[in-house]
Amino acid sequence: MSVILYGIKNCDAVKKARKWLDCHSVPYTFHDLRVDGINKTLVNQFLKQVDSETLINKRGTTWRKLSDEEKEIKNKNKTVELIVENPTIIKRPVLEIKNNITIGFSENTYKSLKF
Repeated sequence: MSVILYGIKNCDAVKKARKWLDCHSVPYTFHDLRVDGINKTLVNQFLKQVDSETLINKRGTTWRKLSDEEKEIKNKNKTVELIVENPTIIKRPVLEIKNNITIGFSENTYKSLKF
C-alpha cells in the first residue's frame, strides 16, 4: 500500500508527522511541496475530498504575502491555479493513504488510520 506524506521539510507539523510515521514503522514516501511542487491533477484530487477552506492555510506566511486580489477565491479553477503557483499555501501535512487524505497532524487521528 502506498502512503504519501505531502509537506515541506522545515514545517513543525510535518516533522511531527514524519517522526510519528517512523516511530510506528509506517513506510511512506515524502513529497516536498517546495522541491517537488504540485500539479493541477493532484490539487483537484485533494479538492474532491476537502474544500478549499480546509486545504488552504490562511494563517501561514505564504497566504499573508498574497495580494488581496489573489486571496479572492472566486471559483475552483482559480483555487487550483493559486495552489499550483503557491504550493506552500497548503495546510500541512497532507497524508494520503489509498487515495484518501488527512489534513494536518493529530496523533489521535493518525492512531485511528488504517495503514
